[in-house]
Amino acid sequence: MSPETPSPREPRRHLALALDVPDESAALDLAGELAEYFSLVKVGFELFVAAGPPVVRALVAEGFAVFLDLKLHDIPNTVRNGAARAAALGVTYLTAHVAGGGAMLEAAVAGFASESALEGAGILGVTVLTSDKEATPALLVERAELAATSGCAGLVCAGGDLALLPPAAGRLVKVVPGVRLPGSSADDQARTATPSSALAAGGDILVIGRTVTKAQDRRAAAAAVAASLAGI
Repeated sequence: MSPETPSPREPRRHLALALDVPDESAALDLAGELAEYFSLVKVGFELFVAAGPPVVRALVAEGFAVFLDLKLHDIPNTVRNGAARAAALGVTYLTAHVAGGGAMLEAAVAGFASESALEGAGILGVTVLTSDKEATPALLVERAELAATSGCAGLVCAGGDLALLPPAAGRLVKVVPGVRLPGSSADDQARTATPSSALAAGGDILVIGRTVTKAQDRRAAAAAVAASLAGI
C-alpha cells in the first residue's frame, strides 16, 4: 500500500484504524473486519507490548500499511537503533515525541531511513498529546517547526491545531488523532475533531479508534466516517 498523501476522492486512504486491543488475534480480526474502510492501521503501545513485532509482520503480510505509535523519547543513540529496528519490520510510519529535541528526532529519522525501503515512509513527530489541555499555540508552532527541520516525514497534531501550523510544516503529512463522529463521547481526549472538520482543515490521515471500534455496529460506524468525508 502506498504511503503517499492520499486523495480526497479516496476516503479509505485518509483513515487509520487504531488497533487498541490486547492481542494479535483480536488485532487481525478487527483489521480484517474493517479493511474495506481502512488501508492503514495503528499499532500502539498496548498492542505492541502484548504482541510485539510478530503482530506488525502479520499486518504487513495481510497488505496493511502500519503506523507504529510508540512515541519514542530517549537519548539519540537509543532512538536511532530502535527506529532502525522498527523500520526493518516494514512499518510505514513510526512516532517520536518532538519534546525529545532536535538531535533525538534527527537520530530517529536517520535510523529509520537506514532500514526502510518504502517510498514516503518515515518518522511522525508527535507535537502535543490530545489529552493535553494546557499546551499553548506557541509550543505547537515550535514543535511543528522542529519536526520539519529535523527531517520528519510528518507530524501528529489535534484537528483544532491544524490552522496554527507554521509554513515550515506545509510539506509534512498531517496525522490527526482524537477523531470522533458527531455525538460520540470524547472519552479521555481533550482535543477532538470530527472526520469532516479535520480533513477540511488540512489533515491528511485521520486516526479512528473508539468512535468505530466501540460502536455497537462497527462496520456501520466505519461507513459513517467514510461517508462524512465525501466531497471534501
